[in-house]
Amino acid sequence: MIRLQRSMIEGLQGPQPAVAAVIAALQQAVELEHATIPVYLYALYSLDTTRNAEIAAILQSVVVEEMLHMTLASNVLNALGGTSMVGTPRFMPTYPGPLPGGVESGLVVNLAPFSMAQLQTFLDIEQPEDPIEFKSLAAAPGAPITIGQFYTAISDAIAVLGNGAFVNPPRNQVGPALMPESVVVVDVTTAQQAINTIIEQGEGTTTSPEEVVGKGYAHYYRFMQIQKGHRLVRLPHAVPPAPQYAYTGAAIPFDAGGVYAVPTNPSAAGYPLGSAQAFANNNFNYTYTSLLLALNALFSGQATQDQMDVAIGLMMSLKGQARAMMAGIPDPAVLTGPSFEYQPVNP
Repeated sequence: MIRLQRSMIEGLQGPQPAVAAVIAALQQAVELEHATIPVYLYALYSLDTTRNAEIAAILQSVVVEEMLHMTLASNVLNALGGTSMVGTPRFMPTYPGPLPGGVESGLVVNLAPFSMAQLQTFLDIEQPEDPIEFKSLAAAPGAPITIGQFYTAISDAIAVLGNGAFVNPPRNQVGPALMPESVVVVDVTTAQQAINTIIEQGEGTTTSPEEVVGKGYAHYYRFMQIQKGHRLVRLPHAVPPAPQYAYTGAAIPFDAGGVYAVPTNPSAAGYPLGSAQAFANNNFNYTYTSLLLALNALFSGQATQDQMDVAIGLMMSLKGQARAMMAGIPDPAVLTGPSFEYQPVNP
C-alpha cells in the first residue's frame, strides 16, 4: 500500500483551510496520477498482445482512467482559481524512485516490462486501506495516509471552503463532451463528485469492489484478477456476511513468453550516442513531452475539440512508436525501451 506523508494534508485541516493549500494539494494529485501512467504504459507495451490480450486490455483500461483522474484533479484545481502545471521538467517523474507527492514508504517504482513482480508494484500502488473488508478510511493522528485519505481530506477541505471559493464563471474545464466521465466543476457538489470518481475508480467504494460511476471494478481489483488468473465475479446467491465476490470467473492466462525482453529503467544516456536506439528513444521522449504540453494547453483554457484531437494524435503516435521499439522493429535483435524523459526539442 502506498502511504503519503501526513504533511500533505496539514494545510487542509483546521476550521478554515486556505484555498492556496487546497490548490497545492490538487497539483500534487495531478503529479501523482500522472506518475503511474508511464509505469503502466511500459508494462502494457512490453506485452505481445496476441499472447497476452486480456492482461493488455486490463492495463489499457486503467491507463485511460488515470488520464481521466489527471483531468478531474485539474478541473477542480482550475475551478478554485489555480492553474494546472503539466509538462514542465519538474513535472516529470524519475524512475527508479518513489512516486511524487511525499510518498512515505519503501516502495521503489521501476519502468519495467510486465511480470508478476511488476504486477505486485501495481497492486501496492492501487491497494485500498482495507481491500476486501472495505473498512473506514480513518487514520490515527500522526500516521501516514493512503491516497484515498489524501483525496478525502481535499474533499473535506473543499466542503469547508464552500461555494464562494469557486471562480465564477467556471474556467478551464474539460467536460464530458471532450472526455467521457469528466465532470465540469463549478461548486462544492461537482468538485466532490469529481474527487469521488477518482477514489472509487482507484479503490472501489466502502462496500464494493465495483465503481459507482464507471464500468467494472476499481483498479486494485482489476489488477488482482491478473494475479489470481481469473475474473472477479459477483456471487448471485451469496447472503451477507458471506463474501459477495470471488475470483472464479473466466481464466486470465499469463504467457511469460509473450513479454518483450526490454530493459528495466532505460535512460536516454544509456543508449549509445548516434545509435538507432538513441534516435528512437529521443523521438519517443519528444512525442511524450509534446503530449504533456498539449494536455497542459487543454487544462489551461484551450479545452476545444481541436486541442483534444492534437492530444489524441500524439497519444496514438506514442503508442505506435513504443510498440515498434519494444517489438524490435525494424531490427528484431534490437529491443528498445522508451525512457519517458523530458525532451522538448525535436531530435
